[in-house]
Amino acid sequence: MTIRVLIADDQELVRTGLSMILDAQPDIEVVGQAVDGNQAVELARTLRPDVCLFDIRMPGKDGIEATRAIAGPGVLDPMAVVIITTFDLDEYVYAALRAGAKGFLLKDAGSALLGQAVRAAASGDALIAPSVTVRLLETFADSAPAAPAAGPIEPLTDREEQVLAKVAIGLSNSEIASELYITLSTVKTHLASLMTKLGARNRVEIAIWAHQTKRV
Repeated sequence: MTIRVLIADDQELVRTGLSMILDAQPDIEVVGQAVDGNQAVELARTLRPDVCLFDIRMPGKDGIEATRAIAGPGVLDPMAVVIITTFDLDEYVYAALRAGAKGFLLKDAGSALLGQAVRAAASGDALIAPSVTVRLLETFADSAPAAPAAGPIEPLTDREEQVLAKVAIGLSNSEIASELYITLSTVKTHLASLMTKLGARNRVEIAIWAHQTKRV
C-alpha cells in the first residue's frame, strides 16, 4: 500500500529535496506541496494524505498552528503529522508535539530515517530523531508548566513501567520487543494501555510524561 504524503515548507529547495527523497522510495508518494501553513491545512483537508510533513517556521500559519488545525485536540479525524526542523532544540517543537504531531526529525536526518518516520506515522506510531531524543525530552520536561504532571488513572504494571522507560529514550516498537523479549503485538498492547492510563494521544506524550515524572 502506497503512503501518500503532503510536504509543507516555505523553501522551494527543501520541498524539492524532500519530495525527491520520498518519491524515490517504492511505498511512498508525495501527493502535494504547500508553501505555507494556510495552504498546508487547505491541502491536507482536500487531499487527506496518510502523512503530513510540516516545517515549523512558515509564513501565515506556522507548523504548530497547522498541526493543531488538522491533528489537535477536538479534531474528529486527526491526521498524522511529522514535524521536520533545522534545530534539534527548537523552542517551538514542544508546542508542536502537544498540538498533535506524531514526532519530529531534523532536516539533515537522511533518507532512511525520513522514510522510517513517514512509515511510523502512517501506521499510527511515532518517531523522534534518535540523536536528540533524551536531551530534547529533558528540555521539554524543564520547560513544562510548574504544576506536576497528572498521575495515571490506574497504577502502571511492572511491564508497562518497563515499556514506558524504553519509549522515553526513543526506542522503536521493534527495539522494545527485542530488549524486553516480548512480541511486537505485546508492545503495542502495552502502549495502548499506557495511552489510556496516562491520557496520552501518542508515544511522544508518553515519553514527555515519563520525563516530567522523573521515570528516566
